[in-house]
Amino acid sequence: MTRKGDEVLLVHRPRYDDWSFPKGKLEPDEHATTAAVREVAEETGLDIRLGPALAPQRYDMGRGRMKRVDYWVARARGDDDVSGYVANDEIDDVAWVPWAEAVPRLTYDYDRDTLKQARPLRRRTRALVVLRHAHALPRRSWQLDDRRRPLLDHGQAEAERLVPVLAAFDVAEIHSSSSVRCVATVTPYVHVTGWPLRSYDELSEEGHDAAAIERLLGTLLSSGTSSVVCAHRTVIPAVAERLAITDPGLEPAEMLVVHHRKGAVVSVERISP
Repeated sequence: MTRKGDEVLLVHRPRYDDWSFPKGKLEPDEHATTAAVREVAEETGLDIRLGPALAPQRYDMGRGRMKRVDYWVARARGDDDVSGYVANDEIDDVAWVPWAEAVPRLTYDYDRDTLKQARPLRRRTRALVVLRHAHALPRRSWQLDDRRRPLLDHGQAEAERLVPVLAAFDVAEIHSSSSVRCVATVTPYVHVTGWPLRSYDELSEEGHDAAAIERLLGTLLSSGTSSVVCAHRTVIPAVAERLAITDPGLEPAEMLVVHHRKGAVVSVERISP
């Protein structure tokens, strides 16, 4: 967690008498991005949105047990005041600390390494999520207009699981190919958030238009709002080209989270739900 003024949020755990970053364990079937948002809320009382990913920590817990912890740079959504935090047995102090003071206050070298990685990424970014639609009925099983081809039940479940992941990046603009399988992939998020859905024939397989895609992405890169663009495997390379990134070859329901600032791409993260 960072905020304007070059400060970073640290927590103190009385059980270990250490200063570290908010973190915790995943609940069953919980995505790491969702866990990150939930754990920060539980340990600090702050509602956050995720920024660029940092390298995961890996360290020995003893007896050959290795632990992995995933981290992101993050910012509070709304108020970031922690002065009213109520101490408990798990976390008894939460503090915004100037960057230079955070280095000696942190207890562990691996946390200091993570802090060093975060420093060049501390400025606020927005996310542009490039999403491939969820698993759809195979083409060979559909004799009607391919634009009307629906998601499989498995694909619908994938669409539901995308909701907290998109929310973790504070997505508030939803753009999709007009094809049913793309619209259905982002519809659960629309229903939960109430954000409007904009669909485009120009993002569909049948009608995709490179010039229209370039105009849309240019607008989103200059926006102050995080967004998602849901499209097809055959269309995503045009999106990647406009963003000057390598075509990732996304699987169904996979996404690239492109963090950008002032029109420039800062980092890219691949996520599977």
